[in-house]
Amino acid sequence: MKKTMMTIMGAALGIGMMSNVAKADCGEVSIGAMGWASGESITALAQFVLEQGYGCSVSVVPTDTVPAVTSLAENGQPDIVPEVWKNSATVYGELEAEGKVITASDVFQNGGEEGWWIPTSLAKKHPELTTIDGILANPELVGGRFHNCPVGWGCRIVNDNLKVVHQLEANGIEVFDHGSGANLGASIAAAFADEAPWFGYYWGPTAVLGKYEMTKVDIGDVDPAQHAINQNADSPDGDLGVSGFPSAPVLNAVTADLAKREPEVFKFVQNMSFPNDVMSKMLAWKEANNASADEAAAWVLTNYTDMVMGWVNADAKGKLEALL
Repeated sequence: MKKTMMTIMGAALGIGMMSNVAKADCGEVSIGAMGWASGESITALAQFVLEQGYGCSVSVVPTDTVPAVTSLAENGQPDIVPEVWKNSATVYGELEAEGKVITASDVFQNGGEEGWWIPTSLAKKHPELTTIDGILANPELVGGRFHNCPVGWGCRIVNDNLKVVHQLEANGIEVFDHGSGANLGASIAAAFADEAPWFGYYWGPTAVLGKYEMTKVDIGDVDPAQHAINQNADSPDGDLGVSGFPSAPVLNAVTADLAKREPEVFKFVQNMSFPNDVMSKMLAWKEANNASADEAAAWVLTNYTDMVMGWVNADAKGKLEALL
């Protein structure tokens, strides 16, 4: 499979060099590459599409959320920054208000997703467990345990407050605090291997949610004001209340200059949005195969061709289809 992926990328490189000489459809475009698996893979896919479909000369700038937004503010570069976690970059809103940066699209259709989960197989067997009330009434069906975040994580504070709101321990559910994110993920893997119940916190898109079918538990409607209170470790118990986890905005950002200079590229970035489950599946495949970002991009092109073709204009679609 990996050999097939690299064959696609290699053939594209050769054809792309010839087509770019014949016709320069767009100029130079810089793209930020976030330093984690999804960010690197999204950038690799965007680079491939822009070079082979639009004829752009693309430069990739390794970065992370805060440095990328700082560079946008100070230098107006890079032109495109995929996967900006807006909550982690407080200055982003100011740049957007000043017109220096434009939010082109939500890179994940459901945003960054947090919640309390159970295995889908357990949800199908016991549908009542898809709500927190059903779990509290049947703690033995989820193994009598809630798998919590490590100390120091923001979700740990929220979960510690929500365990009070929902009276987990009073209803026979032990709260088990994991020492690391790796251990938390490993507990899901172990539960699936043993065909055992599991109940706890996780987030996405992630390789874990791509590999294991999980169902989110309804723990209440999202109340932003209440969630903000639940995020505070010093909130009195009397102020705590019911709220689900709001999705975190995760954006594809472009500079105002890029939007004006390369309108077709801007339209592509506006369309580039992944269903969360697709991103999780890609991450799971990448991890299982120890694949590079380029290989992960080729996997998306191979397995979700129609999705990618829906992002591009007719001319780019014709060029990409000739490669694929």
